[in-house]
Amino acid sequence: MKQAGRAGNPPLLFSMKWIAILFTLFILLVIVLADAGRLGILAFVNRVPYGDKAGHFILYGILTLLFDLTLIQARPHHIPKRIILMVGLTLALLIGLEEFSQQYFPNRTFSLIDLAFSYFGVIIFSWLALRSKK
Repeated sequence: MKQAGRAGNPPLLFSMKWIAILFTLFILLVIVLADAGRLGILAFVNRVPYGDKAGHFILYGILTLLFDLTLIQARPHHIPKRIILMVGLTLALLIGLEEFSQQYFPNRTFSLIDLAFSYFGVIIFSWLALRSKK
């Protein structure tokens, strides 16, 4: 049975798009809650040694992987390396802006180390996306 979606979209692609969208919304929610100082139960990550660094690496890495795989599948006639590069550069810019903006919120602190772990996640998960397509 074919899953609902636009004509011509395979069910897996339709699902991947929604997973990427929902994960993006989850990360945006975490950012807004952190900016407001209302992380609630998610604040335990900051109490774990290097938990916030692991969070930056994993969250932005997974986001990168989801976007890479979704766009590679959605654009089969495009070069996967080019898609991965564009996704990585776009996310790097947005992640950098978000990290930089933290200096304007009293509950947040700008950190080059957090930014480095975010970028490292983008790089490693981009590599994983590329490897999965070979």
